[in-house]
Amino acid sequence: MNETSNPYREIHATAAYRRLMIAYYFMVKHAAWFGKKVAWITSGGPVEPLYAMGVLPFYPENYGAMCGASRMSVSLCEAAEQRGYSRDLCSYALTDIGSNLTGKGPLGVLPKPDFLVCANNICGTVIKWYEIQARALNVPVFFLDTPFIHDEIHDHTLRYVEKQMEGYIAFLERQLKRPFSEKRFYRVGARSLTAIRLWKEIIELSKNHPAPFPAFDAFIHMAPIVTLRGTRWAVRYYRKLKKEIEKRVEQGKGAFAREEIRLIWDNIPIWYDIRNLSKMLSSRGAVLVGDTYTSAWAHEQMEGAPSLAGFARSHATIHLNLGLEYKIKKMIELVEGYGAHGFIMHSNRSCKSYSIGQYDIKREVSKATGRPGLIIEADHTDARSYAPKQVEKQIQIFLEIIREKEQS
Repeated sequence: MNETSNPYREIHATAAYRRLMIAYYFMVKHAAWFGKKVAWITSGGPVEPLYAMGVLPFYPENYGAMCGASRMSVSLCEAAEQRGYSRDLCSYALTDIGSNLTGKGPLGVLPKPDFLVCANNICGTVIKWYEIQARALNVPVFFLDTPFIHDEIHDHTLRYVEKQMEGYIAFLERQLKRPFSEKRFYRVGARSLTAIRLWKEIIELSKNHPAPFPAFDAFIHMAPIVTLRGTRWAVRYYRKLKKEIEKRVEQGKGAFAREEIRLIWDNIPIWYDIRNLSKMLSSRGAVLVGDTYTSAWAHEQMEGAPSLAGFARSHATIHLNLGLEYKIKKMIELVEGYGAHGFIMHSNRSCKSYSIGQYDIKREVSKATGRPGLIIEADHTDARSYAPKQVEKQIQIFLEIIREKEQS
């Protein structure tokens, strides 16, 4: 089908989103002005204890996405490679190392951390990455080890992770030289759970036809659930956003004027090409209505009130720390739950833990749902590993296959 105009409806809450994220980065950048300590933390790390202790978190992966969207990652990766780091490493890691070496990036010189917090529930690369940065910055680092869950989660695994959470609290008390407040942690934890539930409700509104909040919007508006989870600001923002998206549902309006093909996305976004991909798909009447990436931040395994045991379970059972059977089940749920006509899987050169097994997942999901899948190759921030014309041609053919299948 030829490309045609398909107007996009802007989200009015985006202005509030921008103000919120500017304020967040300003506070982290100038933490000393506010009498705050800064901790660099992995995206899968437990941020709630940091906020409970008055520490501002900074996420190198989130910043890597910002660098990718700003098309600054390639030069930063090259700066790290010139120091001997392999291009085969995660481009988030290379971007972070390159930015720290050069002082360049959207924020300029990165805020110096007082310590680092690393959880390996997302991948193994973060271990060496954070060791390197801890040495370069001459700061201590805490490692939270979460055993990979191949099938079912065992009690001894949860006890092991909970014991480390206790060690994490002790580490924070030593670094900050003050006792941990369980009362404050409870408040932060309650706000975290509220934000997670709000985010889940927001993205699931796109189960409606047409989808009012597609994945490309979720890729942007997910930032507060990562960086500000546990704060009242995240809760306030998501309440505002949810109200607007719910109004779209009531009015029967989607994000795009025309929605003919509904798709699910798997893996991290191609940050430097989000706009082009969105336009290319929408011009052909296709919309990404859901995805595995942003839905991972709607993951909640807490039972009862916030507790260390509850957070231990939540952090041990995130998407990337679970086996192939879980990922197949998750994709099936998304395809069926969102009424998708097919799914696109990003074989991400940088993220092996996310991309491994995708051909098996594609086969099993198609077998279970009868919906076709497409695997495209790229990198989440390094544009050197991306052939846009080739990907566009693949997607164009894929959409034609879906149309023919739906018409037959």
